[in-house]
Amino acid sequence: MLQILGLIGGKWSVLIIGQLRDRTLRFSALHRTVNGISQRMLTLTLRQPERDGLLTRTVHPSVPPRVDYTLTGLGATLLDSVVALGGWATTHRHEINNNRNRYDAMHPTRAPS
Repeated sequence: MLQILGLIGGKWSVLIIGQLRDRTLRFSALHRTVNGISQRMLTLTLRQPERDGLLTRTVHPSVPPRVDYTLTGLGATLLDSVVALGGWATTHRHEINNNRNRYDAMHPTRAPS
């Protein structure tokens, strides 16, 4: 159970699942919509949910090759949780940032670099 939660709970996985919530996206479009992810990290991150049956990867025989990603029925069952988690993060981001700043000021040797 913890292994699966670790894979699904990664920041990139959550963002990818959120982007695929109601549409199929090409690799390049997915790369553009997931801010901050490198092409290599996107490739690596997409492999596990594909292996787990959460998304499908479709390669179209064209030049250059076109690769599309779509959530499966199983992947779609995660959407309520992913959307709720994203909403919570958005609602509390300022409070968390303030808490981090306060903590870092009180513990300067522990602050992340």
